[in-house]
Amino acid sequence: MWLTWRAAMERALYGDLDGQAGFYLRERPSSHFRTSVSAANTFARAILTLLERLDRDLGSPAVLDLVDIGAGEGRLARRVLDAAPGGLRERLRVTAVDLSPRPDGLPEEIRWRHDLPPAMTGLAIANEWLDNIPLDVVELTPDGPRLVLVDPDTGEERLGDPPAPADRAWLDRWWPLTRVGARAEIGRTRDAAWAAVLVRLARGQAIAIDYAHPVDNRPPCGSLAGYRDGRLVAPIPDGTCDITAHVALDACAAAGTEAGAISTELSTQREILRELGITGTRPPIDLAHHDPRGYVRALSAAGEEAELIDPHGLGAFGWLTQRR
Repeated sequence: MWLTWRAAMERALYGDLDGQAGFYLRERPSSHFRTSVSAANTFARAILTLLERLDRDLGSPAVLDLVDIGAGEGRLARRVLDAAPGGLRERLRVTAVDLSPRPDGLPEEIRWRHDLPPAMTGLAIANEWLDNIPLDVVELTPDGPRLVLVDPDTGEERLGDPPAPADRAWLDRWWPLTRVGARAEIGRTRDAAWAAVLVRLARGQAIAIDYAHPVDNRPPCGSLAGYRDGRLVAPIPDGTCDITAHVALDACAAAGTEAGAISTELSTQREILRELGITGTRPPIDLAHHDPRGYVRALSAAGEEAELIDPHGLGAFGWLTQRR
């Protein structure tokens, strides 16, 4: 059976594989890869700081939304809710959006949905969500780009038909191919997913966080990858591993603008978190002499912060921030 990569990803991650649910319908992300949310409580505190700033900018509305898109286990939503001060928590409406079943033990205050809320006033955050939106892959041949087909059981590939005109137009604008054998991942599905967030945002801010690349520095062979049990594996779309690809956040930004965004910022996690005061600075050594336990706690917190802003790790994530 030969499928486009978009169809194969959809089936492997969210579909039915001979009676077995797709990867994300049965697995929890923390079992397979490390994210900013799972790495440190500090990340949730940073998101809370952004939420508090936004609340002030919006004039402290009676109901303030926090929508966690691609929520996984709901850990980010839970931590922000737990850390929110009383006056904000009373007005906070927290919604976790994920196709997987609601996790056991999630606080009742957190709503669990399989689709986006119809309207939001507040903060919508998508941490490592867009990279799992299925997409098609093309390879440039002497006759132009052709879709790459894959056998979902083996990962074997072959070339298929040319891409549709709308996908070809997207390639020409966002991922032009100039060398025979080069590959591109058509991000039009990610653009549409992100635009769907912006059109539902009545007032507030939407943030997408993902490994990303700009139009002038796309990976020449694409970025498809698989992850299982914390290890990088071959991206075979048989439902046994995560299938992911980096995101053209600049294209998503343009789609968000067309959907109504009035401001756009493209940055990195390192830059954003450092602006929020997360520096990874080690505590002074003399603290160990008069407060050993405090020193250990401060040292642990510094380690968490350093991981979040590591320019060769989590700090390299792209941040797309748009407002309406």
